[in-house]
Amino acid sequence: MEELVIINGNVLLADGSIEETAVRVADGRITGFGSGILNGARIIDAGGKFVLPGIVDIHGDAFERQIMPRPGVHFDLEVALLDTDRQMIANGITTAFHGVTLSWEPGLRGRDNFVRIMEALEHLNGGLKCDTRLHLRFETYNVTVASDVVDWIKSGRIGLLAFNDHTPEIYEQRHIRGKLSKYAERTGLSEEGFIDLVERVYGRGDEVPSAVEKLAAAASDARIPQLSHDDALPETRTYYNALGCEVCEFPETEETARTARDYGNPIVMGAPNVVRGGSHNGAVSAAEMVAKDLCTVLASDYYYPAQLLAAFRLHREMSMGLGDAWSLVSHGPAHAAGLEDRGDITEGKRADIIIVDDHDGGTPTVDAAIVDGRPIYLA
Repeated sequence: MEELVIINGNVLLADGSIEETAVRVADGRITGFGSGILNGARIIDAGGKFVLPGIVDIHGDAFERQIMPRPGVHFDLEVALLDTDRQMIANGITTAFHGVTLSWEPGLRGRDNFVRIMEALEHLNGGLKCDTRLHLRFETYNVTVASDVVDWIKSGRIGLLAFNDHTPEIYEQRHIRGKLSKYAERTGLSEEGFIDLVERVYGRGDEVPSAVEKLAAAASDARIPQLSHDDALPETRTYYNALGCEVCEFPETEETARTARDYGNPIVMGAPNVVRGGSHNGAVSAAEMVAKDLCTVLASDYYYPAQLLAAFRLHREMSMGLGDAWSLVSHGPAHAAGLEDRGDITEGKRADIIIVDDHDGGTPTVDAAIVDGRPIYLA
């Protein structure tokens, strides 16, 4: 592979400092700093812009809108995933975990569609520009597929395993007229049919703990990082942490996040929450959680541009050092996902690097993306 040198950039180094220097890359790795003798290397001139570690997104599900842009309107999976790949790269995401929900629902989040997405990602392996992996979001009441999930874990098809527990909330809303229509629409069922399904699934509650523990044990054996989603109570975080599920994803209260911090758990919040100045559904403020040292990871959640925008907003509006702000979208998520080979611009690490123009305090944009040492996006 040819040597690549990024010159004239303001480089964010692993210690959080910014230095005007060159970054040298060869064979997919960062080999050093300073331009030195170029010896025919390919040159990318950063033009005084920021040279930053590529963004790592451990929870993004905006691709669902490419698959089903309107309720009941389906598009080819490979077309949807390829288009999503371009969106992520253009927004600086060089490693992504697609958050695919495996629910007891039919349709978009059912088992059949999950398998199709998993197989499509495997078929496209090598054809996607972003290093894209699978984040399985397991609805805990989906006990009938637990054995399938164990098999997928053992065969190395799952990158992250998350435990979602939305069923009790859906069950409690079943008699509120029109409340479950959005769920019914994505399943293809009538609202009455969906309510009937919810009631039958909720009756499996006694089977949930054993299914969760079975999956947690399989993931621990396979050394796959685990996340618990929307932990409402400190006791919930304690339960999952004891199972080896050490990542706290979108805690619903500050107290729960403090419990996670006491355990040394990575804490994931949504980058759109920071960009918008608050949660779209009344949850805790991600920016406030960052300020209180109760967030170590910002994920794209449902909007791919959000990680880039959130890091710069924290830097500009909360007087947070760019190194600390950027760690929330690079080093922090890489560490939470067990990917210690990336997330920093450090000699020997994987060369996932982006060049960002902050437009003198305006909207930051990605001018270039290098993934595994290869320039794959040049604006």
